[in-house]
Amino acid sequence: MALLENIQNNHASFLETLQHRFLDENRKSALKKFFQLGFPTKKDEEYKYTNLKEITEKNYNLFPNPHHNISKEQFENLHVGEEYFDYIVFINGQLHKEYSKISIENVELLSFNFALNSPEHKEVFEKYFNTISNQELAFTNLNSAYCNFGFFLKVPKNVVIEKPIHVFYLSQNQDKNTFYNTRNLLIVEEGGAVEVIESHHNFDESFVFTNSVTEIFAEKNSKADWHKLQNDSDTSYLVDHTFAKQERDSLATVNTFSFGGKLVRNNLDFIQNGQNINSFMNGITIIGKEQLVDHHTAVHHNQPNCESYQNYKGIFKDKSHGVFNGKVFVDKIAQKTNAYQQNNNVLLSEGASIDTKPQLEIFADDVKCSHGCTVGQLNDDAMFYLQARGIPKDSAQALLLYAFANDAMQNIDIEPLKLKISKLLAEKLEVEIDF
Repeated sequence: MALLENIQNNHASFLETLQHRFLDENRKSALKKFFQLGFPTKKDEEYKYTNLKEITEKNYNLFPNPHHNISKEQFENLHVGEEYFDYIVFINGQLHKEYSKISIENVELLSFNFALNSPEHKEVFEKYFNTISNQELAFTNLNSAYCNFGFFLKVPKNVVIEKPIHVFYLSQNQDKNTFYNTRNLLIVEEGGAVEVIESHHNFDESFVFTNSVTEIFAEKNSKADWHKLQNDSDTSYLVDHTFAKQERDSLATVNTFSFGGKLVRNNLDFIQNGQNINSFMNGITIIGKEQLVDHHTAVHHNQPNCESYQNYKGIFKDKSHGVFNGKVFVDKIAQKTNAYQQNNNVLLSEGASIDTKPQLEIFADDVKCSHGCTVGQLNDDAMFYLQARGIPKDSAQALLLYAFANDAMQNIDIEPLKLKISKLLAEKLEVEIDF
């Protein structure tokens, strides 16, 4: 494997460049664990439908060129309709304050890199960092060894962040394939609330591989929403692991909108650690060509009287491939659990395919749990109804697909984001809709 050999040959010099006292003692053990595990292959059950060879057999630069020439106009085109949002911008692995706009008060909003070197945040990192990420996975260990930048936010008790925060990860001016390890840490203390949007963008023709790990902590009676907007170029790969731990009476949402990227693997784990918790996972995937998007979700119901809701919609055309594997685990003490899981898919081409596997593991007896999946084509009667009213076939198909995907957006509280997703849906479906 080219990437594995590259890491083996360069890890010593790479680690010398990372001078974060808190993490240094963990990096070597994480890297050792990664070398023991190696990259997943199709022989691994969790990756039986996703072949990573396209990613791992390429060579990558581990030291991105920090210089860029992204214009303000190029950047502003990425967040049309979000003018009142706050945003933080990382370009080629470095925070760029001149592109960022932060207006928050009473909130410690810092870059991950800065926070690691801040004595006042040492206690926060020791308490939260790397405590819920699965340390038995190759990619999470690789990230722990190499992470050097990303987003950090601690929302204090009873503080509600009014403006959504958009976190941009940009790559540009790289003449070689480039490997990034981004790390996000979000802590929402009791009674706090925040909305975060995350997106990655590659401006080059060379390939970018991003290995991202996010840890979200929703304390008692808090609200934490994280929206992943995946609309990158055909020269980008993304493997994402997101872990969310919730305490009593909290509400957390992770929405994943996958429209672009050559290969995208989303791993999502919710850990319920109290009663009266609500967890929401929604996803919309619309891909074509030879793209692959793989969603792996897991909800761990560890306490009674909690709910989880998963709703994933997929539209696949050309030779694209989708994967969905959703797991719900209900502990024997987690009585009165209400868990819903649904994955619906439409195949628009003979070459398109989807592998879907919803799963339930229930050890309690007083629960309401359901799961299901569908794979098919559009309803002929609905198509006939629209065409009989003078709507051309292509437009009728696009309108039905838009309606099919739209209900996975219903719990987005940010109206500009909902509008942006709607416009992207219409663009991908090649239909004109008056918003």
